[in-house]
Amino acid sequence: MAKAVLMQGNHACAEGAIAAGARFFAGYPITPSTEVAELLAKRLPQVGGSFIQMEDEIAGMAAIIGASLAGTKSLTATSGPGFSLKQELIGYASMAEVPCVIVNVQRTGPSTGQPTSPAQGDVMQARWGSHGDRGVIALSPSSVPECFTLTVEAFNLAEKYRTPVVLLLDEIIGHMREKFVMPDPASLTIVNRKKPALPPGEFLPYKPEADGVAPMPGYGEGYRFHTTGLVHDYTGFPSGSNAVTHELIERLHTKITNNIDDIVKYEALELDDAEVAVVAFGGTARSAYAAIESARAEGIKAGLFRPITIWPVPEKQLFTVAEKVKTIIVAEMNYGQYVGEVRRVVCGKANVVSLAKWNNDPITPNELLNAIKAGR
Repeated sequence: MAKAVLMQGNHACAEGAIAAGARFFAGYPITPSTEVAELLAKRLPQVGGSFIQMEDEIAGMAAIIGASLAGTKSLTATSGPGFSLKQELIGYASMAEVPCVIVNVQRTGPSTGQPTSPAQGDVMQARWGSHGDRGVIALSPSSVPECFTLTVEAFNLAEKYRTPVVLLLDEIIGHMREKFVMPDPASLTIVNRKKPALPPGEFLPYKPEADGVAPMPGYGEGYRFHTTGLVHDYTGFPSGSNAVTHELIERLHTKITNNIDDIVKYEALELDDAEVAVVAFGGTARSAYAAIESARAEGIKAGLFRPITIWPVPEKQLFTVAEKVKTIIVAEMNYGQYVGEVRRVVCGKANVVSLAKWNNDPITPNELLNAIKAGR
């Protein structure tokens, strides 16, 4: 019989990785993500996996790319400056189409900032941190159970679309403790990367199938293939061709954009008759739940749209909300990042108001309630 336990968000993330089939972690301790590494250092050897504390964050990212190329589901975890250091190799993983998961438990920045304070200032970095054009998937949990389920989902998406996936926690969610019941492993949907159907002599490692994703053997499985961060053709070897460059960069986007309905997840609460909608994610959504309940108690028709998939943006769903409400309040613990995306998507259908906070404290339910009242 399943047992309910009091579990921290970071620990639930680590257990989710194990459940998803991850068997390799490489990284470097950094507040407020260290508990992910701490637990995996214990748990991975128990399930036949490996944990390596690397000399720095760059090496941690390089190591999980190598492990993934060898056929092992892999992840790293970091915060703030560590996420910055990983960006070059996140770009490499995107170009080489190497599935892996990067857990980023956000803290106040820039630079060293406030290591133990909550923030959501890495939203745009998750999308644009690595140079160049590429598609990006980033997920944001708002509870301890979601830290588990979205870690599993992050691995599923990484494996299915051959791409790095960012799990964008914040300090509130990473360090919060809640009741958690570990699901039966048999109830989980686990996705593994496609393997080649062609023999080694006929296989082209970067030739996509109908879904835009190429099968991926592991090193040591009888297939020889070249891996590079350079623009490459279907063989994996560098190419300076305009046509090859165009096709490859486009595919890094379209394998995600063509599968939006499979990738995008969101929560809609009390939006059927809402006049004011709050857009909030991660730890800020916790305050939004309370604020909307209080607003409803006062007769104010307020609702919540919570993007669970931060990237790609749930554009279709946000536009539908904008067609129904008068005002959209975007609440986020930063100087105002996601609000720009909301304004872009809603195209003036609703008044978009920024409730941004960047002083180390979370946005409170009362602050949100006051904003809802002002936006009626």
